[in-house]
Amino acid sequence: MKHIISALVENKPGVLAQVAGMFAARAFNIDSLVVGRTEDPKLSRMTIVVVGDDRVVEQVRKQLAKVVPVVKVQDFAGEPVVARDLMLISVAAPPDKRPEMLSLIEMFKGKVVDLGPKFIMVEVSGPEAKIEAFISACKPYGIKSVARTGTIAMPRAAKTDV
Repeated sequence: MKHIISALVENKPGVLAQVAGMFAARAFNIDSLVVGRTEDPKLSRMTIVVVGDDRVVEQVRKQLAKVVPVVKVQDFAGEPVVARDLMLISVAAPPDKRPEMLSLIEMFKGKVVDLGPKFIMVEVSGPEAKIEAFISACKPYGIKSVARTGTIAMPRAAKTDV
């Protein structure tokens, strides 16, 4: 089962290496890892997606909490979350196929970010399944390249927060 883990860490050199080293030393596979600054410049948030049973993920969470620069660890399992991936994809789009491509992009709520004589670059964000579906839909046209961010996630607001 896929688990999304959020780790609030000190924004210092070497923290990413320490966390990645912890995973490697214990033979945990990282499916996705995204790191970015938070509203506090002293902290960064790591969003880590791991695949494993609850026991394995609990061990990962506990090991993460022991890494010195880690301030807080949260497993989003069983919680309502908003999770998104971001992708840039360059797809063959000769002039005669552009109306088809533009229709496909609109259907997936994508955004054209660059246009060349033979290719079109599109930005798509959303759940991982949407990203995968867009890639599949683009394959018949010819994909030149793909760059993806991995998953970012935050818990949904509780009804009492509204």
